[in-house]
Order: sequence, then structure tokens, then C-alpha cells
Amino acid sequence: MRWSNSISTRPSLEAAVKEVAEKSLESLGTTADLGLVFISSAFTSEYPRVMPLLKEYLPETIIIGCGGGGIVGMNEEGKPQEVEQQTAISLSLANLPEVTVKAFHISAEELPDLDSSPDQWCDLIGVPTVNKPQFIILADPFSAKINDLLQGLDYAYPNSPKVGGLASSGLTGNNAGLFFQDRLYQEGAVGISLSGKIILDTIVAQGCRPIGKPYRVTEGERNIVLELEELVSSGQIVSDGVKQSPLEALQNLLQNLSEKDRKLAENSLFVGIVGDEFKQNLEQGDFLIRNLIGVDPKAGAIAIGDRVRTGQRIQFHLRDAYTSAEDLEMLLQRYQREVASETTSTKNATALMFSCLGRGEGLYGKPNFDSRLFSRYLNIPISGFFCNGEIGPVGNNTFLHGYTSVFGICRQPS
Repeated sequence: MRWSNSISTRPSLEAAVKEVAEKSLESLGTTADLGLVFISSAFTSEYPRVMPLLKEYLPETIIIGCGGGGIVGMNEEGKPQEVEQQTAISLSLANLPEVTVKAFHISAEELPDLDSSPDQWCDLIGVPTVNKPQFIILADPFSAKINDLLQGLDYAYPNSPKVGGLASSGLTGNNAGLFFQDRLYQEGAVGISLSGKIILDTIVAQGCRPIGKPYRVTEGERNIVLELEELVSSGQIVSDGVKQSPLEALQNLLQNLSEKDRKLAENSLFVGIVGDEFKQNLEQGDFLIRNLIGVDPKAGAIAIGDRVRTGQRIQFHLRDAYTSAEDLEMLLQRYQREVASETTSTKNATALMFSCLGRGEGLYGKPNFDSRLFSRYLNIPISGFFCNGEIGPVGNNTFLHGYTSVFGICRQPS
């Protein structure tokens, strides 16, 4: 297995495509079975020309990609570069012996009913469950019914990792674009399944830290939390038996925070929902982070950006640049301890970075932060884009995230 990547910031589309195609092919040193292209929304008016130009250099290669408000790739010095709100195109190529690559485009109208059998989802993708596929998914933010797609794929392929992102247009407000083989789509989702001698590891950095103690929801309706009970500790699923409103719990929590965290909570307070209901010793990263949408002072209820149900465990979280960096570094250190010793070559592995438009230089105050932090722990090519929503697993399910950096690490089994 071999991977390569290059990025170009040339303002001419022809020159940019020529540069990335020639450099990536030269670095790969062999034929390319797969290509992943991410292109700046500054080129939106020229999106219809992207695939015909690429196919001149890669006529037999399976290619998917999308547009983004920011683009990630490897510069001439061999370092990751995040190009935000400027012209850029990033191309990753892979030679994948003993790996079957299946590309697909799915419109929302083609999605089976969520009550359908797994076989209907397998027929849609064209890959049987027994192949144990691993997925990279790129979708239009408005038309793909992405939550239904992810739920259906989890149902049909429950043990298959899935990563990706929603195409974005950054600050330009232009239409997002999806690329599949030789065509441009502006609706639905495109993706690839990878089956065989390949491993897709995932890191989902949501950029938050838990505060206070976890709670169990004792009464909830749709996305409204009406009543809670405090759990004794994050390591036990045992409550203190005292019911309280979410607003009471939040007021008590805020009183015990430092002045700095209280100020941060005014604008950066979130709710984490435990991803694995059976896990007892909760750690950072075990929560699905959702927006705190509003508070009803009269009822003492809170509304969050997801459905809740009785019995779920939740915990309040804070997010800022420091916390976001700390969260990513902690996850990278954990990955390095557990897995990265098997991923040492710069050529036989790659990383795909799907990062929220709300991160990057706007969050950290300097460029290339997440990608350079990643490269300190893994010296492999990295590419990707800044998304309108990031796709990655928490616990045993795949979710659409916000304010997150999701990394998909493709490597050869040891």
C-alpha cells in the first residue's frame, strides 16, 4: 500500500490540477487505484471542469471529492498546510493492493426506509456485509438526508468505521460541490467503501471538556430535558436519588466554577450525551457534544440539539481554543500509545482531516494548528477540508458533529 498527497494554491485551475496530479503521481511512484480531491470554494464557478481535467492525468483511477471553504494538504516542505478562504486544491492518491474500492453516489430519494432490511442498504451501496467495508463519505449539507444515511449504514454495517464531512462553501455562500468519477453533483452524497487488506482508524476531537458531574435524564421529550438526577461519579451508574430541573443543576454547577470558566460558559456551554450506554468509567471523548439551544426559566427545562430519552447520561461541557487543542492532543497521545506503533511509514498510510469551518485560524488565532499537531504524533501524509459538519463515530454509532476535527487514518494491517 502506498499513499501520496500534494496541494497547490495556484489561481489557475488548469495549473493547479496539473501541479497536484504530477506531484502526487511522482511521489506515489506507481499506478493510482484511488484519488481523493478537495478543492477550494474559490473555484466554485469552475467546478464542472475539475473532473475532466483530473481524468486527463488519471483516466483509470476511481476519484471522489468535494468543495470546501478551506483545504488541507502537504506543502513542498512536506508539512501539512491549511489554506482557508483562498484558491487551493489537494489531491491524495493511493495504490491499494488486496483492497477493493467501491465508489457510489446516493441521492436522498434513493435511501431505503429506516424500517427496511439491511439487505436493501447493502444493495444500494453494492457491497455485502461480509466484505466488512470501511467508509469515507462526503455529502451536500442540504439535500443528502445525512442522518438517515448514517443511521442506515450503521444498521447494515454495524462494525464498519465511517468518516467524512459535509461539503462547504466557506464565507462565499456559493453552492457546495461533490465529485464522483467524471461528474459534478450538487445534491446527495458520494463515498467509497474500502474492503480487504486495509484498516481505517478514527479520531473524533470534539474540542470540549466536561465540567461538574454527569446526570441521568429522568424525564425528557424530543430534544427537551425536563428533569435530571445527579450521578455519584462518572465511574458509576448510580444516582443520588434527588430529582432536579436541568436549570437548577446548571445554576448549581455555575456557582462552583472558576471565574474564568463562568465567563466562558456565557458563550461556550454545551451538553455531552454519553455515546456508549454500557460504559461505566467515562472519559473525555466518550460524549457526543450537542448545542445547548435554550432554557425555559418557568419550567426549568433545557433544549439541546439532539433527541433525548429517559435514562440517558449527560454532562455539561465547555469549549475554547485551549480546550480544543488539549482535547485533540489527548486523543492523539492515546492513539499513539494504542495503535501508532503500527503506523510508522510515511508512504504506507495516510490521514484524512475533516475539520469544522469554526476551527482553524478563527479559533486558534494561527494557521495549520490541528494538522501540525497531528503531524507531531504521526508522520504521514494528511489531506482534507473544512466542513459544514463532520462525520465520525462516538461509541458504537456514527454521528454528524459540529466544531469538531475528525481524522480517518488509513493504514496497512501489520
